[in-house]
Amino acid sequence: MVNFLIRRLIIAVFVAITVSIVGFALLRFSGDLAALLAGENATAEDIARISKSYGLDLPIYQQYFNWVISALQGDLGKSLFTHEPVAELILSRLGVTATLAFSALALGLLVAIPLGVLAAVKANTWVDRSALVFSVAGQATPNFWFALILIYVFGVWWRQATVLGYKLTEISIFGLQLTGLPISGSATWQHFIMPVLTLATTIVPALMRLTRTGMIEVLSSDYVRTARAKGLSQRSVLFKHSLRNAILPVVSLAAVQLGFLLGGSVIVETIFALNGVGFLAIRSIERIDFPVVQSILVCLACTYIFLTLLSDIINAKLDPRVRLS
Repeated sequence: MVNFLIRRLIIAVFVAITVSIVGFALLRFSGDLAALLAGENATAEDIARISKSYGLDLPIYQQYFNWVISALQGDLGKSLFTHEPVAELILSRLGVTATLAFSALALGLLVAIPLGVLAAVKANTWVDRSALVFSVAGQATPNFWFALILIYVFGVWWRQATVLGYKLTEISIFGLQLTGLPISGSATWQHFIMPVLTLATTIVPALMRLTRTGMIEVLSSDYVRTARAKGLSQRSVLFKHSLRNAILPVVSLAAVQLGFLLGGSVIVETIFALNGVGFLAIRSIERIDFPVVQSILVCLACTYIFLTLLSDIINAKLDPRVRLS
């Protein structure tokens, strides 16, 4: 197990270094940053002065090493627009993005795994086909379009609709008023309902299909047939013997999907005006605030790498055969 962890950790470190180099280089080679910061009417002297003040006149490898040394000390630089420390800007918005991503992942798993198990148990029936249709429809639906539909239905139409002559906003169930959902901001948990639904629909199809495929394969294996021959209950066969082995690839995919949710929240945060890391990235790109963009890119990439490493560790713990790979 120790050798397995060392190998995976070395690979993760090399990938993180590669991503930081590529991200740093792409931003530097995207154009003359000093000229972009100086503006259209800037003179050559203005551009040279800005280039020197931000260290852009140094060789690119020296710029990279200076940035890495500062980053390892917790200094990601300062925003060119607000002049605030980049680390503080990211940390102040990380809670919103993390809440959104983890909530969407939890909802996605709660829907996808039971649906995948049900589709496998009822393979080649209308239940299975309905689940596959739901999966294809969910994967084919753009999340920005689905977000706009949710905003219209629960944020606009709901406040005007009537049922039996009563407005929906005037109806209460168990003392809970059926008001529409808020469409922007992150002040309360209600603000996260539509964004979480939007993000969850993007990961349910893949998780559901992988769970279904794994369960179908495991249910046809010899040890499952032996367990049934011993008279074990269907519940024991499904959850104790089958799901534990079928869930291994789902764990890896869930970690990958969590990284996707953290990065893919950019569009959703922008639509619902959630002041998270994704929204900060969009604003920083618009402002040519490259220290912020660069730091967000590297932080998200490192988070993605860490989640992949964590999934490898969990898989190795669940299945000792993985440690030999």
